[in-house]
Amino acid sequence: MHLAPAPTHRPVGMAAFLIVWVGQVISVLATNMTQFALTIWVYEQTGSVTALALVNVCFLTPFLLISPLAGALVDRHNRKLMMMVSDLAAGLGTLFLLAMQAFGLLQVWHLYPVALVAGVGNAFQWPAYSASISLMVPKAQLGRANGLMSLMEMGPGVLAPLLAGALLPLIGLAGVMSIDVVTFVLAVGALTFVVVPQPPRTAAGAQGRGSLLHESAFGLRYILARPSLLGLQLVFLFGNFFSGLSFTVLAPMVLARTGNNAAIFGATQSIGAVGGVVGGLAMGAWGGFKRRVHGVLLGWIVGSLFGQVLYGLGLSLPVWAVAGFVGALLVPIVNGSNQAIWQAKVAPDVQGRVFATRRLIAWLTTPLTPLIAGALADRVLEPGLAVGGPLVGAFGWLVGSGPGAGLALLVITTGALATAVGLLGYLFPAVRDAESRLPDHDAAEANTPAAAAASGPA
Repeated sequence: MHLAPAPTHRPVGMAAFLIVWVGQVISVLATNMTQFALTIWVYEQTGSVTALALVNVCFLTPFLLISPLAGALVDRHNRKLMMMVSDLAAGLGTLFLLAMQAFGLLQVWHLYPVALVAGVGNAFQWPAYSASISLMVPKAQLGRANGLMSLMEMGPGVLAPLLAGALLPLIGLAGVMSIDVVTFVLAVGALTFVVVPQPPRTAAGAQGRGSLLHESAFGLRYILARPSLLGLQLVFLFGNFFSGLSFTVLAPMVLARTGNNAAIFGATQSIGAVGGVVGGLAMGAWGGFKRRVHGVLLGWIVGSLFGQVLYGLGLSLPVWAVAGFVGALLVPIVNGSNQAIWQAKVAPDVQGRVFATRRLIAWLTTPLTPLIAGALADRVLEPGLAVGGPLVGAFGWLVGSGPGAGLALLVITTGALATAVGLLGYLFPAVRDAESRLPDHDAAEANTPAAAAASGPA
């Protein structure tokens, strides 16, 4: 159900969404440029892969730990304000690094507290943005809007390295970070300019009210009480686990199979990124399947077959290019379709809590997959499929032997398991028929006693 905004000259609806989206695209592009430039700087300073990995750990850990709390606070407070504060927090972190660089004081350890702050900010930003889309955009346009959101996530990955690589020799690290700070201001300005409605109060929202701790746990209780939503999220939990194992070793597999050919590796990465952009554009124009669950389950099946199984079977750039392109093409369709289902089914005034919890479930295994994949690859599969290794007799017919063969077997096996996750989704009616089993939140609310009067736009 969408609230009729008070008379205003500020943009509303899809126009408002597009203004915010453009501001975010520009900001995310600049942030990716900064991350690219800082990656080069850290590696030049330390030569350590661990130093780079710690930045990701510092970002991801607080994000996972506080997500339920952040979701509850998003539902309690003005969502536009929450989005603005999270953008400002990220911008202030970059401004701090810029100041340290300008005074010649920047050290690698400075990146870790900034990553912590960014992780906390992102824990608030994603549920606030996701929950606001369902209020700004008509239900029929949710698939397109989420396709554009996927494009925002993937598109900068194509342009940022090119732009940062071209600008670094001209303006240096400080110049790239200065652009990033300016774009944060633009993103916040775009939010200030538009109307972001506050959600109407619903029966689900009333049920979830209580102490902050009670509200933080409500998202999990809400999902557990709805087998269709739980089933959909279990598809992502297990699918992400198997895919995460594959994606950990894709880069070393290609390098090992090509004798560390950086040009071939770079080409596979770029072609995959282009596939993600094309998928985002396609989803933005098309909107996805009428039954969105097909976008989720078929997307997992086809994406895993190409992006993992075929990728692992490949031995040359043409095969890797096709596999990477199609695999990445399906990502926006899977994510956009799933997002549209949740936005249609979950009451707007609890979406912050529920969406934060569902992302926590989906990413629960993310910190573990690099450790598991690394141990399997280094200690079991690569030695086992070395020339003359003990596993060559069993699997050599599939992946050969020598450098990269064990990595390829891991990619193929986990890809087959990720494909099976999508297939199993069709075997469970709660998942397969999720859209018909669960009423849309506006239809469900129409069958409850009248909700309290909704608040006006922000």
